[in-house]
Amino acid sequence: MGVEKNITISKFPHQGSWLGKKTKVCFHFDANSYIMGTIIRDDMEEPFRTIISLDDGRVILATECMHSPQS
Repeated sequence: MGVEKNITISKFPHQGSWLGKKTKVCFHFDANSYIMGTIIRDDMEEPFRTIISLDDGRVILATECMHSPQS
């Protein structure tokens, strides 16, 4: 459990332009094997987290993978 200064019951970090975009996700630098996902959080201020919901239902942090937002 923790505390983030920009997250309260009425405040949330400003979200970036990747929010809601589809993205290709791969793990362990294996760009030939990927899964699609959707960016569900794209913080532009502290705590600067990007969270991705994979198409198979898992939810991961961007720091746990490599990803490439699709246009």
